[in-house]
Amino acid sequence: MSIRLVPAIIFTALLSTTAHAQSSDVSGEITLTAYSGIFQDKYNEAVIKPFLAKYPNVKVNYFPSPASSAMLGNLRSQAGDPQTDVVIFDVSTSLIGDKEGLLAPLSKTDVPSLADLVPQAIVKEGYGPAVTFDNLVVIYNTEAFPTAPTSLQVLWDKTYAGKMAVTSMPSILGSGLMVMTSAMLGEDYTKSVKQSAAKLAEMAPGVQTFDPKPDAYTLVINGTDVLGTGWNARGQYYADESKGKLGVMLPKEGTILQINTINLVQGSKNPVAAKAFIDYALSPEAQAAFTEVMFYAPVNAKAKVSEAATARTVAGKLDKTLPLDWGWAATKSDEWNQIWKRQIISAGK
Repeated sequence: MSIRLVPAIIFTALLSTTAHAQSSDVSGEITLTAYSGIFQDKYNEAVIKPFLAKYPNVKVNYFPSPASSAMLGNLRSQAGDPQTDVVIFDVSTSLIGDKEGLLAPLSKTDVPSLADLVPQAIVKEGYGPAVTFDNLVVIYNTEAFPTAPTSLQVLWDKTYAGKMAVTSMPSILGSGLMVMTSAMLGEDYTKSVKQSAAKLAEMAPGVQTFDPKPDAYTLVINGTDVLGTGWNARGQYYADESKGKLGVMLPKEGTILQINTINLVQGSKNPVAAKAFIDYALSPEAQAAFTEVMFYAPVNAKAKVSEAATARTVAGKLDKTLPLDWGWAATKSDEWNQIWKRQIISAGK
């Protein structure tokens, strides 16, 4: 049975007597499915509203979702009658969507901004590229840490047992932490994750939750927990919002690059407007604007971002990123998910 999306927020372009010449042939309605919460708020502000100003005959419906897995589930259920035109979700999920035929091809002819992207943004030639770069971090309550932690090893410090919010798989926070733990142990995760799984199982009894609600950032800020795992972009935002109560640490052992992709849904009811939106989302102005407000590293090589914002993104720390082929990681998703369930999470019960 198809699940029809009911847009939570609708942004409607104001009528104008003089339409932009470059957008006169782009009109109608599109639905964007992307992350909920602060991502939604900031994306509306930095990307959607300027897009609507440029394309006054287009209406964008934003359907928020808490996780990439939920978005994929919606696309699968609607495969026969798609209710979404554009979807933003993580790279592992997009590769699954490509494989299942849920996403449509894109070309530089349809989306000229593709020509300006950095090489790392091309996930699969001809399909949806990266729209943001982020990285995995450890977040901490600064009141509990007079001296900021610097190592991933802090997650095994018994001082903080029972006060940690560590997100498990199927979130890629879980697979990313496994890769980082392997690096810390000197293990080649492409051959085996036996050592990292055992090490994470040792951590498990000290974890207060493997499924933070509403999220790890909130739990660390309000003191329910004092340590957690999260993403740099959101961490930097909440560090400001909490007036420094939340700290963000890139472990000295390294981090993993997280990629969100922007994709055209196969069977989109308005592919012309959908492609126009994707092109704008990848443009230098949209990329720079979103980086300034949300601290995701831009994917467009022509984006002009302030030094202050760049310093708080992964763009300034690429030497700390560990090699990770997300296409390969997607093939390990089911196996690693079972390891988390049976060996790691169960060890904490």
